[in-house]
Amino acid sequence: MSSPYEMSDDSPVYVISVAAELSGLHPQTLRSYDRLGLVSPGRSAGRGRRYSLRDVLLLRDVQRLSHEGVNLEGIKRVLALENELERYRGIIAEMTDEMAQLRTELESTRAVAARLAGLLRSRKAGASLVPVRGPARAAGPPETGPKPAADEPGPAVPAAGAGRASQAGNST
Repeated sequence: MSSPYEMSDDSPVYVISVAAELSGLHPQTLRSYDRLGLVSPGRSAGRGRRYSLRDVLLLRDVQRLSHEGVNLEGIKRVLALENELERYRGIIAEMTDEMAQLRTELESTRAVAARLAGLLRSRKAGASLVPVRGPARAAGPPETGPKPAADEPGPAVPAAGAGRASQAGNST
């Protein structure tokens, strides 16, 4: 929720009398469903029951199942199975998204592998491979041979512009 004034379906806002009226049940029935753990509403600071829209819809489901002849223990089991089913649907949705991403990455990897295989085949036919450089490396010929250790001096590199100054001095 982006604002404190927005409410979700899980916001506990209805007192027991309003929830009873919206669900078509007696307040005492709502209390017994709460004691049995069928529908557990939120609580206010004074410990009064506060039902959400989702709770009211759940109460209607309990009432429907009861009218169809399902006893309260059966209703409790049905509700638990429906919750488990929703949880598994969420997991399946996450896994489906992850599989789609992995398929995309696999296709990209296969394309790179095919390109490299083609380059290797053309190299065998006499062509040379062009080295691929990452963005962190400077452009220039690739280094060959062992690199000097950190405490060993490397080859002397003229300072920027030093070559131009000596050339300018020689041209006069």
